[in-house]
Amino acid sequence: MSYEKWFDEHSCKHAEIMERLKNLTTDEVIEYFRFENMQKNEPYFCPLYAKNTKCHDIEELNCYLCACPNFRFDDAGFKKIEERNLKSFCSIESKKGALFKTDDAIHQDCSSCDVPHKEKYIKTVFSRDWKHMMKDVML
Repeated sequence: MSYEKWFDEHSCKHAEIMERLKNLTTDEVIEYFRFENMQKNEPYFCPLYAKNTKCHDIEELNCYLCACPNFRFDDAGFKKIEERNLKSFCSIESKKGALFKTDDAIHQDCSSCDVPHKEKYIKTVFSRDWKHMMKDVML
């Protein structure tokens, strides 16, 4: 699945949930998106919920920012690096991030980064419109 296809599908799922939560406060919305609650109440939101698996090994995982607003992607590729096509990168160059290289592409590996999954961070970038928060990810 391409980044753009995933992005579009995920934004629709997020918007559907937010429509149901429109009467909640910001703090209540953020609390609602805690992994355990989402796994129970929104099982279709993430395929990992059915496996009782978290995408990041952190105790208080919040799924509001399933994708990170610091992630940048272009399915066509940004530029050539070592004869490989750069498809994604971290705009803040998180020390917890890394690059994943395949035979024909380079991708950002966010698996060790917990920045967007902490409620303190979510509050600093929060918008009820997920696409607005993610407006810079597609360059």
